[in-house]
Amino acid sequence: MYPFASYVLRSYYRSTGWNEDNLYANLTRTSNAILDFTVPRGLHFSISKSPNPLFKTSYSMNALPSLNGSIGYIFTSCDLDVKNSRDVRVKDMIDRFKVYDQPRRPEGKEEEWFAGERVDTRDYLLYGRIYIPTGRLDALYSTRISPTVQGMVAAISDPRTSLQAERSRGTPGSGNNIMLSLQHDTGKWCTEYTWSAEDGMWGVRSLYNFGKVSTPNVDGSDDSVRSNPGAGVKSRSKRVDEEEAMEGGLKGRVSAGAEFYISAKEKSAGVSAGIRFTTLPDATPPSAQLSSSSSSTSSSSTSSPTSSSSVPTYSQPPTTITALFNPMLGHISGAYAARVSRDLSLCSRFDFNVYSYESEWTMGAEWWTRRSKTKDLSHFSEDGEDGDGDGGSVRGRSARLDPSNPTLFASPPNPSDVNRDDEILGVVKARASTTTDVSLMWEGRIRNLLISLGVVSNLSSRAKPIKAIGLELSYFSSG
Repeated sequence: MYPFASYVLRSYYRSTGWNEDNLYANLTRTSNAILDFTVPRGLHFSISKSPNPLFKTSYSMNALPSLNGSIGYIFTSCDLDVKNSRDVRVKDMIDRFKVYDQPRRPEGKEEEWFAGERVDTRDYLLYGRIYIPTGRLDALYSTRISPTVQGMVAAISDPRTSLQAERSRGTPGSGNNIMLSLQHDTGKWCTEYTWSAEDGMWGVRSLYNFGKVSTPNVDGSDDSVRSNPGAGVKSRSKRVDEEEAMEGGLKGRVSAGAEFYISAKEKSAGVSAGIRFTTLPDATPPSAQLSSSSSSTSSSSTSSPTSSSSVPTYSQPPTTITALFNPMLGHISGAYAARVSRDLSLCSRFDFNVYSYESEWTMGAEWWTRRSKTKDLSHFSEDGEDGDGDGGSVRGRSARLDPSNPTLFASPPNPSDVNRDDEILGVVKARASTTTDVSLMWEGRIRNLLISLGVVSNLSSRAKPIKAIGLELSYFSSG
């Protein structure tokens, strides 16, 4: 489950039009969501509040195995509607398998002029959190310098670590650090420059996307073509001498990148390279579009007006394949992730070191749970949302019993028309590897609470088969 601060940061990126997925650091985000999920340890509580669209507060506490907590504040220059833990989409709060859309060139905010002078300001986000009783302080500042450039400043101050470093080495050091980051994203290219003050490390990361870059959709034509793939292809009859098209393999786009970093203080350097193949969400062969359009036309002519329209089937499952190589450490990693059904995604990864010949094979899966199909359709409102939002309130009951309500005598909605995302209750994630560790976690929502429950076990150990178990409860509201 995303912490509230991470959820607000992603909402800020989405509101300002910044694509955080077009970074080399996030090249393996799809496989990491299934294989590297974090199981909560002990008992954790989190309460957050957004009194207005610009300001947010967050309070968290760890009750087990030790008692500690933190207080955080977030301020943004733009209005953010973070909703509340009861109404927010569950998928927006969980790191999950996802095939990301084609990269786009970021767009800046519209210019605002008053009396011949430009009065619009740059978007920015301020975040700070203090931990009790250690006194550690985390801070983050992010701002859009230009439509394609974003700057970030992150700082950490830990008095206890600094005191331990002084006692052990006699010099202040590792407790405090400040890191600068400059990101330049053009859609085709995305380059990130970083500098860390603690070890004097300079780094550069770059990611290149092969193929075309999407252009912003103005008239909504892309959405119509995506919802009906046969709409953009002119139907025609096949010639007598025309051969059948032979489609095979996965169709998508390729992204490749690399990073290089050097530390003058530590007198060390490093380099890595990676490549990613991702299927396109709308990559359907023309022949399939023709057949789907013709079949939909014939079915629509024979079906009754009340029957639901056929949903086009794509010729390939959503798939992401990644490979990483670090020549200095000799580490090679390859991962394959795919959604094999509506609610099930599988992933496997193989890690190998060419110097030590050590290897590890990791497998994982995520399975989304939904509400029962036999649920009474009266619980769904007119827009497809679950009626639990106001069904228990007097206002919700009176609206359904009001004879003047036009939806009272309307026919019940078709189950296929209900938004599938609103039926989701949670997700079950499982991971197993050759290191004999097995992890299992459930993340979801129960009434107003977002819950994460997980366990890490070692099946080969009879003395201590359960290594860790934890429960995390989160609640936040706005307005």
